[in-house]
Amino acid sequence: MTNSGPGDPQGGEGQIRLTTMTTYSGPARLTLVDGTHVSGMASLSTNQRAGIEGWGGTFRPDQTNEDLRNASDGLSLELPYDQIGAVAVTGVRKLLATQILVSLTGSGPAPF
Repeated sequence: MTNSGPGDPQGGEGQIRLTTMTTYSGPARLTLVDGTHVSGMASLSTNQRAGIEGWGGTFRPDQTNEDLRNASDGLSLELPYDQIGAVAVTGVRKLLATQILVSLTGSGPAPF
């Protein structure tokens, strides 16, 4: 199927680009650099666009601590059935007085 529009650099017919996405939402365990395990809930998705593959999402820990608030690179996220992926923290946001939401970017193959 073709589509012509302003996004086509030649002003003629262009191809519609397809995006493939896979998602996971459920229990997960984040492992910090020092080996500390933090249990919680993850909401993750893959995004494949124009030949670039990536994945990421958010992690809401069951309990928060200062180590998790200060985490950045070199972490791993474990999903059920020993599916593990490397992640880096890209942001931490306070949800409620006692809860935080951690934004993650994955590297390598998605574990879901």
